[in-house]
Parts: sequence; C-alpha cells; structure tokens
Amino acid sequence: MSLDTTMPILVVDDYQTMVRIIRNLLKQLGFDDVDEASDGTGALSKMKTKQYGLVISDWNMQPMTGYELLKQVRSDEGLRATPFIMVTAESKTENVIAAKKAGVNNYIVKPFNAQTLKTKIEAVCGV
Repeated sequence: MSLDTTMPILVVDDYQTMVRIIRNLLKQLGFDDVDEASDGTGALSKMKTKQYGLVISDWNMQPMTGYELLKQVRSDEGLRATPFIMVTAESKTENVIAAKKAGVNNYIVKPFNAQTLKTKIEAVCGV
C-alpha cells in the first residue's frame, strides 16, 4: 500500500508540543506539506482556503473542540469528504462512538508512534 506523501495535512492541537511531535512523526513518514492550527476555529478557516488530504485533530481544545470541528467539517459540502483522524488521550468508549457517529475516519489514542500513525493514515488514505 502506498501513501501520497505530497498531500497536504492539517494538524490541529492546542498543545504546541503535541503539534511538534505529530509534525516530526509525519516528517519521518515522508510528509512535508504540514500546516497547523491551535483550535477548531483556526482549522476551519484554513480548510476553507486550502484543500487538505487529511486532518489530524486533537479532541480536547478550546474554544472549539476536535469533535465540534469534525461535525462542522462533515456538515460542510466542500469539506465533507476530507479524511479525518481524531487524536485523544482518553480512550472512553462513548467518545469513540460519538466520533464514529459524527463521521471520523479513524481514531488514535495517545501516546502513539510513527508506525501507529502510518497504519492509521494508510487505513484512511492508502491506495
């Protein structure tokens, strides 16, 4: 299975260290076109100006959570098809179910490594 490492990816997390970690993991996997946003509101405005091949978003953020961002993306005709991976420190079953119902493509529980990230991206975007 091959990944398109040229596709633009948007990383959304209010914790700058986590953004750096995900960015470094993506770089290890060969992805160079990586943008970032610190919350759902910023992510939405970036998504309206650039077509992303994948969004990797944290769940817990203020003022707009990753879950709220996911719901906004799925209700927007132009953004609906964007692959979306949710990242969270909590593996609560109700969160996983809520995210699935809202249309998340995949789910990663922190902490994770490059191999886990690669597997999830392949499952969502692999050709």
